[in-house]
Amino acid sequence: MKVAIAGAGNVGLSIAQELLANGHQVLVIEQDYDLVARLSELLTEAKWLAGDACEVSTLQRADLAEVDVVVAATGDDEDNLVVALLSKQEFAVPRVVARVNHPKNRWLFNETWGVDVSVSTPHLLTALVEEAVSVGQLVRILQFAEGQVRLVEVTLAEDSPARSKAVSDLELPRDATIVAVLRSSRVIVPRGETVLEAGDEVVALVTDPAEEELRVALVGRSSP
Repeated sequence: MKVAIAGAGNVGLSIAQELLANGHQVLVIEQDYDLVARLSELLTEAKWLAGDACEVSTLQRADLAEVDVVVAATGDDEDNLVVALLSKQEFAVPRVVARVNHPKNRWLFNETWGVDVSVSTPHLLTALVEEAVSVGQLVRILQFAEGQVRLVEVTLAEDSPARSKAVSDLELPRDATIVAVLRSSRVIVPRGETVLEAGDEVVALVTDPAEEELRVALVGRSSP
């Protein structure tokens, strides 16, 4: 997979290192020429391009039309939105992931601006804290498609209506899919015959209209 990352700060550099370690091709675009000169000697496996990712000419030099994924990872939300919009509209990049630096700007990071997936560190950290300490509560982890599709998690309580039931016997809404079950440090790919237990961490994809129905099926009560 070919990935272009805009921004070579701590976030962009970390993403590049992880992707390279997983065998992907990575191009890093950074407007600070001195930073490019220094980091390119440290991360030689990546391709480097010195230039402003908010400029179409820079993205043309990056051959962005040949890229599978663009990651807008600068420390400026305005720049990330411009990179996302240009990537999608000018170069038809299949998938654009954008970093949200300030939570108040999260509402802007949607398909209108070319963003397929937005990642807000404060929101993600909050979700992970809730996921770690909450039992019997549906926690939103990530959102896609302008918030219409969500990745959610719930740790099944002793009184969960899903306890001791096979996945095929659950009354799940049509627009919800259980994608993984975490049990005693094991990841279980759920099948119809998989029986859920109290303490299981159930991860599901669900659309916005179906979330409440999924909550009732796994938690047993509607949200307040």
